[in-house]
Amino acid sequence: MTYGKQLRERIAGPGTTPLIGVYDMYSASIAAKHYDGMFVSGFGFAASYYGLPDIGFIAWPDMVAFVQRLRGAFPHHHLLVDIDDGYVDPEVACHVVEGLERIGASGVILEDQKRPRRCGHADGKQVLPLEEYLEKLNKVLETRKDLVVVARTDATDEHDILHRAERLAATDADVVLVDGVRSVEWIKRIRKVVGDKPLLFNQIAGGKSPRLSLGELTDLSVDVAIYSTPCLFAAHEAMNSALTDLKEADGRLPEVDAASGVGVKASTSLLERNIAPERLTPEGVGV
Repeated sequence: MTYGKQLRERIAGPGTTPLIGVYDMYSASIAAKHYDGMFVSGFGFAASYYGLPDIGFIAWPDMVAFVQRLRGAFPHHHLLVDIDDGYVDPEVACHVVEGLERIGASGVILEDQKRPRRCGHADGKQVLPLEEYLEKLNKVLETRKDLVVVARTDATDEHDILHRAERLAATDADVVLVDGVRSVEWIKRIRKVVGDKPLLFNQIAGGKSPRLSLGELTDLSVDVAIYSTPCLFAAHEAMNSALTDLKEADGRLPEVDAASGVGVKASTSLLERNIAPERLTPEGVGV
């Protein structure tokens, strides 16, 4: 069974499928302990790989290389990949989709923004003319073999949101995403116009959309939820706190709590999960 088919079947199952945003191999290693699906977040990747905001700096070879490392370490997890606008050109979008499917991505999200692009929950977004986006989307759909394709609109005008959602639902895309949805009422309105097409909801801390549980999303007939940044923002807070404490302690490291603290042993144990068991020595991977 292909990775695309596995994700498609998971989405078609009961409840809302959660996909956790990861931004590097370490965050993915932690997420993999808790969930069976990951979202390769453009926001997180731009922040971690380039130290830049999510406004269009990502180069597609960097994203493809990252997904290849992820698939090698996590052969059984769903991997949905944010490819922004397909890196501008339809030909590039198709080339990237071919490469991602070949290395084992489960699916991609293709947006209708035009450059300069913005995070889906930022102000100032602009969208391509609908027919131009649909041409790009359809070329991607013709290129993929079994990869899940999520058609995303970043429209902000109320009429345009519903019109685009309805048109995207009429394509062969597997899932529809309207990013930056501002209320439960709007989720209901979008759900109505997309009909039976699976619907994806993007949750990001501090973003424009309401914070909803998986149970609440299931009640709203949302099929997939991506959590773009919980790992990134948790790391931000934890690192800032740890370094503040280190400075206040005049550089003395804290004791590692054997039960819950993270030190060399816990970190190494986490990363050993990414190595095939037959390649480990009886003592594990030493330092």
